Amino acid sequence: MKILYGVQATGNGHITRARALLPALQQQGIEVDFLFSGRSKQQLFEMEMFGDYRWATGFTFATAKGKVQKLTTFRQLQPLQFYRDIRQLDLTSYDVVLTDFEPVTAWAAKRQGKLSVGLARQYSLRYPLAGKQSAPWLKTAVSGFAPAKLMLGVHWQPEFPDLLPPLLAPVPPQSLSNNDNDAKPPFVLVYLPFEQLSGVIDWLKQCPSWHFKLYANVRALRTEDNVTILPLSRSAFPTDLQHCSGVICNSGFGLCSEALIAGKKLLVKPLQGQIEQAYNTYTLLKMGKAQQFNQFTPEPLLNWLYRPAAEPYPLPDPALAIARWLKQGCTTSINALAASVWQQTHD
Repeated sequence: MKILYGVQATGNGHITRARALLPALQQQGIEVDFLFSGRSKQQLFEMEMFGDYRWATGFTFATAKGKVQKLTTFRQLQPLQFYRDIRQLDLTSYDVVLTDFEPVTAWAAKRQGKLSVGLARQYSLRYPLAGKQSAPWLKTAVSGFAPAKLMLGVHWQPEFPDLLPPLLAPVPPQSLSNNDNDAKPPFVLVYLPFEQLSGVIDWLKQCPSWHFKLYANVRALRTEDNVTILPLSRSAFPTDLQHCSGVICNSGFGLCSEALIAGKKLLVKPLQGQIEQAYNTYTLLKMGKAQQFNQFTPEPLLNWLYRPAAEPYPLPDPALAIARWLKQGCTTSINALAASVWQQTHD
């Protein structure tokens, strides 16, 4: 069996999901090729596990100072290139196209009549979540951006029969070791890629009694007072996530999921104008698993810092079940697939 796996690369959460699923697919003897879009190829990092992957322009949104810039987003669209990428993508050798909200592979599969499976947080937004009704246009928008014959959404709660738990990369063994960490001072992990870096640093400096590790798009590590700024790393970041006292981030589904499972208290700032992050924030608040802030003022930060530690929120790993389901031709209903995965919580 051979799969083309399209991954929306605008956020690291989509790539993390692909990292989590790939070993399970390979365990089932499935051959996997990858296509990434939505971010320049030069900005992708630590991609060795994906082999000789393909890249396409795709679509993404422009952001500035924590807000989606609609006009800039519209101006940077390349619809003719998008259409060319769809037409030139030959799917003849693939049995299934798997798309993590990646539009080039999704539309190529639709055009060529190939079985397509969507696996992404965005597909869950087609349903009412945590008491919040889905916007009337959202179901059409999700299906229109990256259509798929079968859609697997992911969510944090088992009450929704067609949604699966999040797919997360396994924690590196060294991350779980407390050797040489007990004597080190506690720190807060910060990742706010859509915000102005200097503004985030100035904000954190207002709480000099705490140490912050801030991951950002920088070339080298540096320290400013109580803030250590580190370059992005898929090896160091998971280790710091396991040993931090809490996480401050935007409301992306992937990192919030990792923090929940690790038992880290969360302070989130949803990206303004991005509806998925608004839904994520709403759900986390309803679950009592996060605090929200909207402005870089010291009050919400201090209030959160003094809050007690969180408890781990265990979730079953759906990777192997999804891989087996794909290997068997996706014949079992999504409802049955999801139920079998959530049942692991009680086993």
